[in-house]
Amino acid sequence: MAIIRPFRGLRPTPELADKVAARPYDVLSAAEAKAEAAGNQYSFYHVSKSEIDLPEGTDVYSQSVYDKAAENLQKFIKEGTLFQDNTACYYIYRLIMNGRTQTGLVCASSVSDYNMGIIKKHEFTRPDKELDRINNIKTTRAQTGNVFLAYNDVPEVNSLIDHWIHANAPAYDFTAADGIQHTVWVVNEESAVNQITSLFASKVPHTYIADGHHRAASASLVQKEFEEKQMIGTDDPANFFLTTIFPASQLVILDYNRLVKDLNGLTKEALLSRLEYDFTVESIGHLPQQPSMLHEFSMYLEGTWYRLVAKEGTYTTDPIGILDVTILSNNVLDKILGIKDQRTDKRIDFVGGIRGLQELVKRVDSGEMKVAFALYPVTIQQLFDIADSGNVMPPKSTWFEPKLRDGLISQMI
Repeated sequence: MAIIRPFRGLRPTPELADKVAARPYDVLSAAEAKAEAAGNQYSFYHVSKSEIDLPEGTDVYSQSVYDKAAENLQKFIKEGTLFQDNTACYYIYRLIMNGRTQTGLVCASSVSDYNMGIIKKHEFTRPDKELDRINNIKTTRAQTGNVFLAYNDVPEVNSLIDHWIHANAPAYDFTAADGIQHTVWVVNEESAVNQITSLFASKVPHTYIADGHHRAASASLVQKEFEEKQMIGTDDPANFFLTTIFPASQLVILDYNRLVKDLNGLTKEALLSRLEYDFTVESIGHLPQQPSMLHEFSMYLEGTWYRLVAKEGTYTTDPIGILDVTILSNNVLDKILGIKDQRTDKRIDFVGGIRGLQELVKRVDSGEMKVAFALYPVTIQQLFDIADSGNVMPPKSTWFEPKLRDGLISQMI
């Protein structure tokens, strides 16, 4: 069963919460972070994207970046921008986007649960991305990147959270520039804290990583190193990692689309001909159209959109084979375009559905990319089924929105 515990959150003073809160470090570039942080000395980008405070061209994986993050974090604490709760608490984090609400529990989840598979994964991780987070955690001695977990709804947990929300005032409540409302409650009453811990220990057999595989893997590797060096005891915060856990019924997965730099030596006509072996192919004009069902894809090539529908018998029906990301990977990216490993091939890029199909059009029309593919989103049940089967999805299969903000709650280790 899932082991979670409360922790002494490091968080902003209420009047600065909206200024501190920053988008996750891995969804934007250094240039974008620098632009968003302009004129805001409190922005958490000074910690999560600390290269913005170093000379342009600084290697974002250099030790100077991690040292600057640690320096800026300590400055925030010293100046009172951030403070640490005196007692261990849980936190309730509600996001509202386009009228849709999702409410999660911010807690410390067990590294041991991650290692033993009680916290289930659906993606492989990349060593370079792991090392980046390892260096960040070890240098700052903080977990500032939240791991987004999901679980099958437990009515008692939902009821407890709803009751706390209605009975208590929030610590933070603001709407960010992108229109997403962020509200946080502090659960600091001992009986409520104990009840939450007990409910997860008795009612939640597994949680699932929705977003943050590299953050979770890095926390595990840091814990292992600290343990081997006898730097931590059994009750140390490093044995746990920062998570926010959401009930599955409240989550929506957006599409995660693909762009490819070239046609692997093929002409447009040759590509279309090759596609017809595994898909019905139909030209649908110059206006973007989202796929409307599973196994349907939209392709943008040389100013025209095409509808591709996978033919029966061209894919398997096991939990992995039936995924649209797998069908596209096997029957187009690998078979036709020669992309064998999407994690390492520099010819492919990925665009989260939050950016819209116009982002695909822009990058193809600019000449940067040659062809774009839009996919129908994976469902949360498909994600659970794959994780339960012990398999992993192709890279960049899921995009969750809205995303948690960095800086609102961190865990010191």
